[in-house]
Amino acid sequence: MFWFIAFTSLAAAEAPVDPAPVFESSVAAIPEAMREEMVGVTWREGCPVGLDALSLVTVSHWDPEGAVQSGQLIVASAHAENIAGVFRAMFEAKYPLTRVRPAHEYGGSDDASMAADNTSAFNCRAVTGGTGFSEHSYGHAIDVNPLENPYVVGQRVLPPEGAPYVDRAGTHPALIVDGGPVVAAFDVIGWGWGGRWTSVKDYQHFSKTGR
Repeated sequence: MFWFIAFTSLAAAEAPVDPAPVFESSVAAIPEAMREEMVGVTWREGCPVGLDALSLVTVSHWDPEGAVQSGQLIVASAHAENIAGVFRAMFEAKYPLTRVRPAHEYGGSDDASMAADNTSAFNCRAVTGGTGFSEHSYGHAIDVNPLENPYVVGQRVLPPEGAPYVDRAGTHPALIVDGGPVVAAFDVIGWGWGGRWTSVKDYQHFSKTGR
């Protein structure tokens, strides 16, 4: 009996431990098949940036259930490595992202992407509430967890399902707040946050220009 107990205790002590998840990322040219999916949806002739000036960034991220997923987004090539670094910082802080997918998977619809709580970047579209090109059209803006971090102007909330999160005093782990890990990561690379705007609050929005 003694030897059996000793043996089983030793076996339990030597059982392998799963390694902690590690962040992985890559930056690559947009594959031809993906380019074809984008044309006429999130990119068209006349957009302010060409497809050759954009890159596909693949990153690890934590999901709301605490599992590690792989996401993809498209940004201007000049910012791709910096954006990978931002997502590394979010990963290390265990900030949860519902999903990270290119906007063409939502038919180029910003409304559909926001409703799905999708984190996305490039989309050649008009600025919200206007006609000029959005900063997303240049590949140097990202919207992060839009459901929990809505766009707010007056009584208008986008996405509408984000209304419960207009009050920023909550404790939801996906809330983006000044001093939190998401804002800090973008501050490091010099990107502005829409949560610091005055007449409009765009809590999901980060951009190179601050617009």
